[in-house]
Amino acid sequence: MLNRLLAPKSVAHAHCDLPCGVYDPAQARIEAESVKAIDEKYAQNSDPEFRARCLIIKEQRSELVKHHLWVLWTDYFKPPHFEKYPQLHTLVNEATKLAGAGGTKGELDAAKADELLAKIDQIAEIFWETKKG
Repeated sequence: MLNRLLAPKSVAHAHCDLPCGVYDPAQARIEAESVKAIDEKYAQNSDPEFRARCLIIKEQRSELVKHHLWVLWTDYFKPPHFEKYPQLHTLVNEATKLAGAGGTKGELDAAKADELLAKIDQIAEIFWETKKG
C-alpha cells in the first residue's frame, strides 16, 4: 500500500537533467583558451614566482576543461546522440585526455592546447547539431 501511495502519478521524460539551455561547450573552450594563453605567457616570462602561479592556474583550468566536457558527456548527451554520432565517445575521451596529465595539465605546450581546442570545436559542432533536432 505504501508503494502505491509513493508511486509517481505521472512520468516525465526529459532530454537532460535540467531544462535545455544550461549546457554549452563554450565553457570548456574558454578554459582551454586560458590554458593556451598561460602556456604562451609562461614562455615569455622568466620570473620563477610568475611561472609557479602559471603552472597552478594552468592545471586548475585544465581540470575545469575536463569537468565541463564530462558534464556534457554524462548529463547532456544521451544514447540517441551517441548512436547518431558514434565518434562522440572517442572525441570526449581524446579531449579529456588532452586536458589531463599527458596533455595541457602536465605539459607547457601551446600546440597541445591547440589540439584540445580543435577537439572541443568538434564536440561543439555535434552539440549544436543536436540542438537543431
